Order: sequence, then structure tokens, then C-alpha cells
Amino acid sequence: QLQLVESEGGLVQPGGSLRLSCATSGFNLDYYLIGWFRQAPGKEREGVSCISSKGDATNYAASVKGRFTMAKDTANNMVYLQMNNLKPEDTAVYYCAVDPTVHVMCDPNLTPEYDYRGQGTQVTVAS
Repeated sequence: QLQLVESEGGLVQPGGSLRLSCATSGFNLDYYLIGWFRQAPGKEREGVSCISSKGDATNYAASVKGRFTMAKDTANNMVYLQMNNLKPEDTAVYYCAVDPTVHVMCDPNLTPEYDYRGQGTQVTVAS
């Protein structure tokens, strides 16, 4: 059974950093599309980042590019999102998601449409 479990988020001051992790199981992390998306209160879901099949490409939404870094550890079935220079507008519930198909490229804007996601974790950026 495919499962995704995000780590606990937290409260961070503006300019601070936070790393989210996602424990995966039930599928081959090396082959499928994996990504993060977020949803702020009263707003639509927003794609954040993605890694293509086999890890050939990692892409980011314009709003986080240069501040966030996504990585995957296929040996341990883990996915990470390192978030630096956090801003209040990054406040949202963050979800790890997987699309069980094989693609050599990925579009971070499509991550909210992936077939499976975790339960989500709250990230709040405030002073």
C-alpha cells in the first residue's frame, strides 16, 4: 500500500529555515514522480517542487526558487524539502505527493494533481 508521511512542521521566524521530510513506502521512489505542494488558508493549492523519474530533473515554482531545495534518498525511501529564508507568505500546510508514472521531466505546478499525498504538515512563518 502506497503511503506518504510528512514530518512535523513548525513555527519559524521570517528569514529562518526548516527542513521537512516525507517517509515513503509501497512504491519505488526511484521511478515515480515525487513532489511537494502547499495550501494556505483561503487559497488554492500551489505546487512547490518536484523530482522527475530517476531523479533526472528537479524543478521549483518561481515563488520558492533559490530558497527551497528538494532532494530524495532512494536508499531510505525519504524525500526532503529544505526551506531557507522563509517568508510569511510561505505559511501553509505542506504536502508530499507522488504520481505513480514515469516521466523524464516534471512541472512543479502539477504536483497538486498527483494521485497520492500525505496528511500534510503545518508550516507557519511569523515573528
